[in-house]
Amino acid sequence: MAEPIKVLLVDDHQVVRRGLRTFLEVQEDIVVVGEAGDGAEGVARAEELRPDVVLMDVKMPGMDGIDALRRLRELDNPARVLIVTSFTEQRTVVPALRAGAAGYVYKDVDPDALAGAIRSVHAGHILLQPEVAGALLSQEEANSGQGRGSSLTEREREVLGLIADGRSNREIARALVLSEKTVKTHVSNILMKLDLADRTQAALWAVRHGMAG
Repeated sequence: MAEPIKVLLVDDHQVVRRGLRTFLEVQEDIVVVGEAGDGAEGVARAEELRPDVVLMDVKMPGMDGIDALRRLRELDNPARVLIVTSFTEQRTVVPALRAGAAGYVYKDVDPDALAGAIRSVHAGHILLQPEVAGALLSQEEANSGQGRGSSLTEREREVLGLIADGRSNREIARALVLSEKTVKTHVSNILMKLDLADRTQAALWAVRHGMAG
């Protein structure tokens, strides 16, 4: 049996953390390994506990969720961060995605949908609602990265198109009959050649330049 997905809850409201924990405790493949009440504590706990997924609030006193995301990236922490927010404004969600979040859900999310979102980001998917993807794209320069795409090999272009479709490395490997290690190498090369920070930016670049499936 596969190891359960280890989840860390980061939110400044104890009642929210309790509610999230209650949602998740009934899931056989998910285990809550810890909680934190602000961004700084969340970063420290993520380094200590090494969770697979962090459920992160955005608006918190002291270090907020966006600064915590940036700090986790600086520390090269491998946890996938899923933003859990009551804020629907794009000015809140878009910076979080730019800082490295794998997606977001709202605090009134259905329990089954929350569990599904955790499984999805853990598998390597990116959770982007169409309106937020549009906002991210609209903030890019119209010609951002335009010339860099010519440096991609044909195989790298195939991998990039599948990233834009939300496929995980495992799914890409299966689709292209490659090893997962080879796919990871292609992804690293794509990010380097396009001067992008993560898969979210790669997916958006592919959509802008007509390479999505």
